[in-house]
Amino acid sequence: MILLFLLIYFLIIVVVIEIHVILFRLTGLKLEVSRFQVISMMTGTGFTTGESELILGHPVRRKLAAFLILFGAFSLAVLISSISNLLSNEMSTKDILVVAGILLLAFVVLKLTCVQRLLTKLFHQKMKQNVNLGDLPVREVFLTNKEDYMLNLYIYQESRLFHHTIGQIIKEHEQMDFVILFIKRGDLKIRKNVYHTKFNEGDQLFLFGARQVIHEKFNHDLHIMEKKLKDHHSKPFGENAY
Repeated sequence: MILLFLLIYFLIIVVVIEIHVILFRLTGLKLEVSRFQVISMMTGTGFTTGESELILGHPVRRKLAAFLILFGAFSLAVLISSISNLLSNEMSTKDILVVAGILLLAFVVLKLTCVQRLLTKLFHQKMKQNVNLGDLPVREVFLTNKEDYMLNLYIYQESRLFHHTIGQIIKEHEQMDFVILFIKRGDLKIRKNVYHTKFNEGDQLFLFGARQVIHEKFNHDLHIMEKKLKDHHSKPFGENAY
């Protein structure tokens, strides 16, 4: 009896995982990322990866995540309690099969194409109604394809940009596939006239654009930054599309 219960309970866990994998995928998350994050949340291990930002910054995914975390936290207690009830003959196999059957039915329904289209539309509507751009993680706002690239470029005395402006170094910058988001100088963020602002040592230049263009036009400064940060056993900040 106990072995049968464990088998059914394992089936319930698998079905719950697959249901939430489908739901996460319908919100726009990749299948492999969805499955890993679902398992991570249920088991309480690995959820603090960088990919968790994709869930924390999305209102629908946050609600699904909350259920999974609670389900994982209480599932062990339920397992122990259920085995105890089985041993005392207070719980029948029929009750467990009913729960498993309901979950299997929900899983089958979610696999239907028409249901998935309906849920996808519903999730997108919820996003439009409740999400401000600032609530979304950087990846979902800027890094939407493989060519998208963001860079936090540190300026040193050896940098080509030191005591120069973008306009002086890159004459045709207006035709280039990149933009300057802002310049960080200490606690100050410079957003005005960024293309005509001379850089000081210690400035940070935040760039967004095509990876190839940024690497080509800022190759010298990137090389200097990588060398400096390598000497300090650090890494430059750069992130491409997820």
